[in-house]
Amino acid sequence: MIPILKIILPIYLALFWRSYVTWKRTGINPYALGNGDTVHDYVGKLFRLTLIATALIVLAFSFSESLYNLLMPIPWLDSSLLIGIGLALLASALIWVLVAQIQMGDSWRIGIDEKTLSPLVQHGLFGVSRNPIFLGMLVMLVGLMFTIPTAATLIVTLLGFALIHIQVRLEEPFLLDKYGEAYRVYQKRVRRWL
Repeated sequence: MIPILKIILPIYLALFWRSYVTWKRTGINPYALGNGDTVHDYVGKLFRLTLIATALIVLAFSFSESLYNLLMPIPWLDSSLLIGIGLALLASALIWVLVAQIQMGDSWRIGIDEKTLSPLVQHGLFGVSRNPIFLGMLVMLVGLMFTIPTAATLIVTLLGFALIHIQVRLEEPFLLDKYGEAYRVYQKRVRRWL
């Protein structure tokens, strides 16, 4: 199964393609993670590092055994069952996130975009979860941990979980301020995760 993984996982990084398409169509970078001095900006910087680290882990696993060994594999987590579960989680999360990104349309952002006015998306997966993209990313991190069980993957997974939860908590007051009563009603109707 490992040779197949080395082919499949780099393809998974194509998830960033949707962000590129949105950026090219609208001229707006969907990664609204600031570079200033606020808590949101600091979380954004760490979030970017987490995304880069995740991509590097996948590439090291796929293309260099010596680099992969530097990630400190966790042998007792390396089982066909966990790899199978990890692949199922990755596949379902990929589909979930892509559908959520498509349903979000040109409103697709990660982070707080104070400059661009966009409609509050409440249909599709956003009618089930207020944060379906972040939820999918959490599932992806678990899937990646099961698929590439290393100390580096564990650190990225734990950091990703913390950052995503912080980011969601930072976005909620912003969305409440931006959309007012419409967001308050949405909060009451749809749960944060599921």
